[in-house]
Amino acid sequence: MRKAGLLLGGCARTWKAVRMASSGATRQNPLANKVALVTASTEGIGLAIARRLAQDGAHVVVSSRKQQNVDRAVAALQGEGLSVTGTVCHVGKAEDRERLVATAVKLHGGVDILVSNAAVNPFFGNLMDVTEEVWDKLWEDKAREDSIKERMNIRRLGQPEDCAGIVSFLCSEDASYITGETVVVGGGAPSRL
Repeated sequence: MRKAGLLLGGCARTWKAVRMASSGATRQNPLANKVALVTASTEGIGLAIARRLAQDGAHVVVSSRKQQNVDRAVAALQGEGLSVTGTVCHVGKAEDRERLVATAVKLHGGVDILVSNAAVNPFFGNLMDVTEEVWDKLWEDKAREDSIKERMNIRRLGQPEDCAGIVSFLCSEDASYITGETVVVGGGAPSRL
Protein backbone atom coordinates (compact mmCIF):
# COMPACT_ATOMS: atom_id res chain seq x y z
CA MET A 1 0.00 0.00 0.00
CA ARG A 2 2.86 2.35 0.83
CA LYS A 3 4.45 1.63 -2.59
CA ALA A 4 1.19 2.55 -4.33
CA GLY A 5 1.05 5.81 -2.38
CA LEU A 6 4.64 6.65 -3.33
CA LEU A 7 3.94 5.80 -6.95
CA LEU A 8 0.81 7.96 -7.05
CA GLY A 9 2.64 10.80 -5.30
CA GLY A 10 5.42 10.60 -7.87
CA CYS A 11 2.88 10.64 -10.73
CA ALA A 12 1.15 13.67 -9.25
CA ARG A 13 4.45 15.56 -8.94
CA THR A 14 5.38 14.63 -12.52
CA TRP A 15 1.97 15.72 -13.85
CA LYS A 16 2.27 19.03 -11.98
CA ALA A 17 5.72 19.59 -13.50
CA VAL A 18 4.36 18.88 -16.99
CA ARG A 19 1.44 21.28 -16.47
CA MET A 20 3.76 23.99 -15.16
CA ALA A 21 6.18 23.58 -18.06
CA SER A 22 3.44 23.61 -20.68
CA SER A 23 1.91 26.75 -19.18
CA GLY A 24 5.24 28.56 -19.28
CA ALA A 25 5.22 29.01 -15.51
CA THR A 26 8.66 27.47 -15.15
CA ARG A 27 10.22 28.68 -18.43
CA GLN A 28 10.99 32.29 -19.10
CA ASN A 29 12.07 33.49 -22.54
CA PRO A 30 11.93 30.22 -24.48
CA LEU A 31 13.27 32.06 -27.55
CA ALA A 32 16.11 33.90 -25.77
CA ASN A 33 18.96 34.88 -28.07
CA LYS A 34 17.09 33.72 -31.20
CA VAL A 35 16.74 36.08 -34.16
CA ALA A 36 13.37 36.08 -35.93
CA LEU A 37 12.42 37.63 -39.26
CA VAL A 38 8.68 38.16 -39.61
CA THR A 39 7.37 39.36 -42.96
CA ALA A 40 4.22 41.46 -43.28
CA SER A 41 4.45 42.11 -39.56
CA THR A 42 3.29 45.66 -38.97
CA GLU A 43 -0.39 44.90 -38.32
CA GLY A 44 -2.81 42.06 -37.74
CA ILE A 45 -1.54 38.51 -37.35
CA GLY A 46 2.02 39.41 -38.40
CA LEU A 47 2.29 42.10 -35.72
CA ALA A 48 0.82 39.78 -33.08
CA ILE A 49 3.38 37.10 -34.01
CA ALA A 50 6.26 39.60 -33.94
CA ARG A 51 5.13 40.84 -30.52
CA ARG A 52 4.82 37.32 -29.07
CA LEU A 53 8.20 36.17 -30.40
CA ALA A 54 9.82 39.26 -28.86
CA GLN A 55 7.94 38.75 -25.57
CA ASP A 56 9.32 35.22 -25.53
CA GLY A 57 12.87 36.55 -25.83
CA ALA A 58 13.65 36.68 -29.57
CA HIS A 59 15.28 39.64 -31.31
CA VAL A 60 12.69 40.37 -34.00
CA VAL A 61 13.09 42.10 -37.36
CA VAL A 62 9.70 43.26 -38.64
CA SER A 63 8.97 44.20 -42.22
CA SER A 64 6.35 45.77 -44.44
CA ARG A 65 6.19 47.24 -47.91
CA LYS A 66 5.82 50.75 -46.48
CA GLN A 67 8.42 52.54 -44.33
CA GLN A 68 5.81 54.37 -42.24
CA ASN A 69 4.25 51.04 -41.26
CA VAL A 70 7.67 49.68 -40.25
CA ASP A 71 8.44 52.80 -38.23
CA ARG A 72 5.06 52.68 -36.44
CA ALA A 73 5.37 48.97 -35.55
CA VAL A 74 8.98 49.27 -34.38
CA ALA A 75 8.13 52.28 -32.19
CA ALA A 76 5.13 50.51 -30.66
CA LEU A 77 7.00 47.29 -29.90
CA GLN A 78 10.12 49.02 -28.63
CA GLY A 79 7.80 51.14 -26.47
CA GLU A 80 6.76 47.86 -24.82
CA GLY A 81 10.42 47.17 -24.03
CA LEU A 82 10.82 44.54 -26.74
CA SER A 83 13.92 43.89 -28.87
CA VAL A 84 12.65 44.86 -32.32
CA THR A 85 14.09 46.45 -35.45
CA GLY A 86 12.61 46.70 -38.91
CA THR A 87 13.11 47.31 -42.59
CA VAL A 88 11.05 47.70 -45.73
CA CYS A 89 10.54 44.41 -47.53
CA HIS A 90 8.26 43.41 -50.37
CA VAL A 91 8.62 39.62 -50.30
CA GLY A 92 7.95 39.49 -54.03
CA LYS A 93 11.23 41.33 -54.71
CA ALA A 94 14.51 39.43 -54.35
CA GLU A 95 16.50 42.55 -53.45
CA ASP A 96 14.08 43.34 -50.61
CA ARG A 97 14.32 39.79 -49.24
CA GLU A 98 18.11 40.01 -49.40
CA ARG A 99 18.05 43.34 -47.52
CA LEU A 100 15.79 41.83 -44.84
CA VAL A 101 18.21 38.97 -44.22
CA ALA A 102 21.22 41.30 -44.40
CA THR A 103 19.63 43.56 -41.76
CA ALA A 104 19.23 40.62 -39.37
CA VAL A 105 22.76 39.39 -40.00
CA LYS A 106 24.26 42.87 -39.56
CA LEU A 107 22.37 43.63 -36.34
CA HIS A 108 22.21 40.19 -34.74
CA GLY A 109 24.75 37.96 -36.49
CA GLY A 110 22.28 35.59 -38.17
CA VAL A 111 18.73 34.32 -38.49
CA ASP A 112 17.20 31.49 -36.45
CA ILE A 113 13.50 31.86 -37.29
CA LEU A 114 11.67 32.97 -40.44
CA VAL A 115 7.93 33.52 -40.28
CA SER A 116 6.51 34.35 -43.70
CA ASN A 117 3.04 35.83 -43.85
CA ALA A 118 2.82 35.69 -47.64
CA ALA A 119 -0.40 33.94 -48.55
CA VAL A 120 -2.42 33.24 -51.66
CA ASN A 121 -6.19 32.89 -51.71
CA PRO A 122 -7.94 31.47 -54.80
CA PHE A 123 -10.64 34.15 -54.61
CA PHE A 124 -8.43 37.19 -54.03
CA GLY A 125 -4.97 36.21 -55.34
CA ASN A 126 -2.14 37.55 -53.20
CA LEU A 127 -3.70 38.44 -49.83
CA MET A 128 -1.00 41.02 -49.21
CA ASP A 129 -2.54 43.08 -52.02
CA VAL A 130 -6.11 42.94 -50.68
CA THR A 131 -7.24 46.26 -49.28
CA GLU A 132 -8.81 46.64 -45.87
CA GLU A 133 -12.02 47.72 -47.59
CA VAL A 134 -12.60 44.20 -48.94
CA TRP A 135 -12.20 42.67 -45.49
CA ASP A 136 -14.43 45.36 -43.90
CA LYS A 137 -17.27 44.40 -46.36
CA LEU A 138 -16.82 40.77 -45.24
CA TRP A 139 -16.73 41.37 -41.46
CA GLU A 140 -18.95 44.42 -40.91
CA ASP A 141 -22.01 42.41 -41.96
CA LYS A 142 -23.44 41.43 -38.56
CA ALA A 143 -25.67 38.68 -39.99
CA ARG A 144 -22.68 37.11 -41.78
CA GLU A 145 -20.56 37.36 -38.64
CA ASP A 146 -23.28 35.70 -36.54
CA SER A 147 -23.66 32.94 -39.12
CA ILE A 148 -19.91 32.25 -39.03
CA LYS A 149 -19.86 32.24 -35.21
CA GLU A 150 -22.77 29.80 -35.12
CA ARG A 151 -20.72 27.23 -37.07
CA MET A 152 -17.73 27.59 -34.72
CA ASN A 153 -17.34 25.53 -31.56
CA ILE A 154 -16.19 28.46 -29.41
CA ARG A 155 -18.70 30.98 -30.84
CA ARG A 156 -16.31 33.86 -31.44
CA LEU A 157 -14.17 35.15 -34.27
CA GLY A 158 -10.44 34.75 -33.94
CA GLN A 159 -8.06 37.54 -33.03
CA PRO A 160 -4.48 37.96 -34.29
CA GLU A 161 -3.15 36.98 -30.87
CA ASP A 162 -4.88 33.60 -31.20
CA CYS A 163 -2.27 32.64 -33.82
CA ALA A 164 0.79 34.10 -32.09
CA GLY A 165 1.13 31.58 -29.25
CA ILE A 166 1.23 28.52 -31.49
CA VAL A 167 3.80 30.17 -33.76
CA SER A 168 6.03 30.95 -30.78
CA PHE A 169 5.65 27.40 -29.48
CA LEU A 170 6.55 25.90 -32.87
CA CYS A 171 9.66 28.13 -33.00
CA SER A 172 10.79 26.98 -29.55
CA GLU A 173 12.75 23.96 -28.40
CA ASP A 174 9.52 22.68 -26.82
CA ALA A 175 8.41 21.73 -30.35
CA SER A 176 11.72 20.16 -31.39
CA TYR A 177 10.22 16.69 -31.72
CA ILE A 178 7.25 17.79 -33.82
CA THR A 179 7.59 17.07 -37.53
CA GLY A 180 5.20 17.32 -40.44
CA GLU A 181 2.07 18.30 -38.57
CA THR A 182 -0.77 20.59 -39.57
CA VAL A 183 -2.01 22.81 -36.77
CA VAL A 184 -5.31 24.54 -37.46
CA VAL A 185 -5.94 27.71 -35.48
CA GLY A 186 -9.61 27.91 -36.32
CA GLY A 187 -11.68 28.03 -33.14
CA GLY A 188 -13.20 24.67 -33.88
CA ALA A 189 -14.52 25.68 -37.29
CA PRO A 190 -14.69 22.74 -39.68
CA SER A 191 -11.56 22.76 -41.82
CA ARG A 192 -9.86 20.55 -44.33
CA LEU A 193 -6.29 20.89 -45.46
